[in-house]
Amino acid sequence: MTKRLFIALELPESCRGELAALDPHLKGLRWLPAAQLHLTLSFLGDVDEAHEESLRAALATVRVPPFFLPIRGVGAFGGTWPTVVWAGVGKGHPHLFALHHYIQDAVLHAGLEADLKPFHPHITLGRAKDVSRAALLPFLRKYADTEFDLWKVEGFALCSSVLAPDGATHAVELRVEWS
Repeated sequence: MTKRLFIALELPESCRGELAALDPHLKGLRWLPAAQLHLTLSFLGDVDEAHEESLRAALATVRVPPFFLPIRGVGAFGGTWPTVVWAGVGKGHPHLFALHHYIQDAVLHAGLEADLKPFHPHITLGRAKDVSRAALLPFLRKYADTEFDLWKVEGFALCSSVLAPDGATHAVELRVEWS
């Protein structure tokens, strides 16, 4: 049996609520529920039980000092017809990039393929289908430079994802905390 896995930073409930409340209610834009908001560090896809056990052991050793991340500004990926609306984390934090690196090493150590795409840390807020950038512009401009919150990162989570027609359902499989 396999699970669809990813590794993420969990946002505090207050941050998730604030971001979920930004929903501009545009036709074709599916805003994610607060419970699903996170910052993906690595998407792994389908992982079998043996590799998951190796991954859990490798991830349990990953450590960086706790650090603060801002949630700042919004944007969209995808040119004229964006596919994702996101909240940013400023320039990130050196510990965030170190954590991403150590997690990729743990993934490789567990015998899995690392996510080799460039790391652009963000929090996915919504998924767009047939929504033009022009339709999103008022929302993007309104919140482009907004400082939403600051949160202390003291660990990460291995999560599973089950796809459904109305969106994915996520569950935490393992938490690694440093404090």
